[in-house]
Amino acid sequence: MTFTDLSHFFSSWPRNRGQFQVRELQADDGRLIIQVRIDLGAIQMESEGRPDGQRPGGHGTLLECALAQKQQGGADFCLDEGECRAIRDEAVQFYHRYVAYFNLNRFEAVMRDADHALSCLNLCRDHASSDQDRHRLEHLRPQIFTMKVRAAAELAMANRQPRAAMSAIDQGLVELESMLGSEAAPRSNEVQLLRGMREMLVPKLPSSQRVELEERMQAALDAENYELAAILRDELKMMKD
Repeated sequence: MTFTDLSHFFSSWPRNRGQFQVRELQADDGRLIIQVRIDLGAIQMESEGRPDGQRPGGHGTLLECALAQKQQGGADFCLDEGECRAIRDEAVQFYHRYVAYFNLNRFEAVMRDADHALSCLNLCRDHASSDQDRHRLEHLRPQIFTMKVRAAAELAMANRQPRAAMSAIDQGLVELESMLGSEAAPRSNEVQLLRGMREMLVPKLPSSQRVELEERMQAALDAENYELAAILRDELKMMKD
């Protein structure tokens, strides 16, 4: 086996402290790859399938492999400690890639990878053999979900659709506050982050949308969706006359 000195590679892409350095490029065979510069080297990830390029059981991801096994196993399907650990490791890989994609403004890819990570958490939560494995990564669920909402809002804004961005944030806040519970939600960094995004978006909405917001708020009240109604009421207060 021949080893290669990577000094030239690193010197051609020096590390800038305090910056998230990421780039997307074509590999020798034409496929797209992502590289992230870190203090002591670089991380390289595939742009499709598993970030590490492995194909567990011939499937694109371990999640796909496990879901295929679940379909075959039916009600008896269960994940042991090692299987849960492997699925969690895959979720972490997708986490690293969606952070890279967010910094590349590839918001659709962020949403795709965040969905995958959430599905990994769901699989362990619903089918792990032990309580510990069912809940080991649950503390990351709000963070992953919030990144998905942020990406949806950023994508809408990039397409000059502030209404769609606001709707994504509103719905995301309702789901996030339900996920966290009424006591934890007000203290959540994720909730504060989405509210901050919403406050920056509101002034960008045309004043003609005031009537639509009022109608949405009334519909939420009629449906007894008081969380959404409160969010919409705050938006109305922030809109310029």
